[in-house]
Amino acid sequence: MPQISLRAQTVPPSPIRKLVPIAQQAKSRGRKVLHLNIGQPDLPTPPEYWETLRKNQPQVLDYTESGGMPAFKEAYARFYTEIYGIPLEPKHILTTTGGSEALLFAFLTLFNLGDEVVVIEPTYANYIGLGTATGIRLVPVQSYIHEDFALPAPDALEAAITPKTRAILLCNPSNPTGKLYSEAEVRQIGAICRRHGLFLISDESYRDYCYDGERFFSALEIEDSSDFVVVIDTLSKRYSLCGARVGALISRNTEVVEAALKWAQARLAPPTLGQIGGLAVLNLPKSYYDHIRETFQKRRDTLTQGLRTIPGVQVPTVQGAFYLMPQLPVEDTDAFARWLLEEFEQEGYTVMMAPGSGFFTDPSRGKKLARIAYVLDLPHLERAVAILRAALQVYATRRVAVS
Repeated sequence: MPQISLRAQTVPPSPIRKLVPIAQQAKSRGRKVLHLNIGQPDLPTPPEYWETLRKNQPQVLDYTESGGMPAFKEAYARFYTEIYGIPLEPKHILTTTGGSEALLFAFLTLFNLGDEVVVIEPTYANYIGLGTATGIRLVPVQSYIHEDFALPAPDALEAAITPKTRAILLCNPSNPTGKLYSEAEVRQIGAICRRHGLFLISDESYRDYCYDGERFFSALEIEDSSDFVVVIDTLSKRYSLCGARVGALISRNTEVVEAALKWAQARLAPPTLGQIGGLAVLNLPKSYYDHIRETFQKRRDTLTQGLRTIPGVQVPTVQGAFYLMPQLPVEDTDAFARWLLEEFEQEGYTVMMAPGSGFFTDPSRGKKLARIAYVLDLPHLERAVAILRAALQVYATRRVAVS
């Protein structure tokens, strides 16, 4: 019998989606599941997106250019220049099928089989999957919940660098921890990359979700960084457009963009309708971003304050994205998350979360952690806290009874 590839056998399942079948079974039994497992903002997609699609319906839904519609890339460059104050030109942008494809193209363009990439753990689960798929070894440097997942010291980062290292991969603000790295910290990482001749891949998908008046500093703002900085961006989180599947690989190193274009040509084209609608949302005023930031800061406050009232739950301070990674008073959050869906309910509701093990190259490091996405409104978040409080009490009693 033919065998599937070693890659397919070794790539880990997504901690974000692997429990979906169990959640579906819970729903089939009439249970309402509060989805805190996935980063899907619930704010309405801007009406400008839908209006643009209504007004611009092509007779034939054809391919666009492999690197993206020229008009879309022009709008993207203008958006960065006018909204973020970061001068870009269309030649610096490769339009991709979401941020995930931009990451895939970056891995395929910048690295050879067996190369190493330094990441800060906990790290985004898809980095681990993409590393396995492309034959890249992720070298983790640990951050810790008791330090609010602070950036590891420079000597710890440099100690992870070997002759095989090709890049440092940074997610800022962090998915899954919600950590926002400061201007000084981003510059520090940039200096390490420059000193060792490395690329800096900066995943900035959540840059519009920064709280407490903190300013986001992009790796693109590092002076003299045009040769080694590659930014991953997406419309998904910024505009509640996850299903449109439009993102970008951005670099002032045009050799990188032109090389990545060959991968884009192999997959033909990014989504046409996503780009047409994207033209409209990229022109939204700054007030739009103020609204989403204020909304999610309130959600962060509600969730963190609520979780801190639950005995045994350790909650870090977070400044960005819409994720929180608490430590729960259980031995294995994989088992607990499954139990929540299979056996527990409160007034017909239960909670779905992402177990922490999937955000580590060594899953054992995340056994007591869970990623919670605060992408629901305040009443639902308050209900989720109440469910978790009750569930943890029952789970502890159940464990005592079993032992």
